[in-house]
Amino acid sequence: MKSFPIYIAVLALLFSCSADPRPISYGEDVCHHCKMKLMDPHYGAEIVTQKGKIFIFDDVNCLMSFIESDEVNDVDLKHILITDYDQPETLYDATIAFYLKSDQFKTPMASNIVAFSDYETLKKYKAEHGGVYMAWGELVTQFK
Repeated sequence: MKSFPIYIAVLALLFSCSADPRPISYGEDVCHHCKMKLMDPHYGAEIVTQKGKIFIFDDVNCLMSFIESDEVNDVDLKHILITDYDQPETLYDATIAFYLKSDQFKTPMASNIVAFSDYETLKKYKAEHGGVYMAWGELVTQFK
């Protein structure tokens, strides 16, 4: 019976909340804001709260609308992630990503904004598709 506390500790660990991001399940996950099913792995975003609650979004429009809402306080956010357009299904820290707005990108909710994890890749896409470079601060300001 001495091992009984160990079993309790292991069970508590297994059932504790994780505040880690998870991959978006394209074809299954639904956008928290607009309720559309996420289908294109080039687009998507995820917010994870300090308590581990996950919110999925299909476009920058929906992500920014959620951030501007009163549904969750900024201090409760642990991760804000965005899909890297050049690396489909790969989530990256949205606050340090590089954004390109161009009419050439047909995003799910018509923001026409895509994200990249590095500036050199953004420059390559900007040369091909035109558009305007945006940093996180500019993005947040645009959607206020």
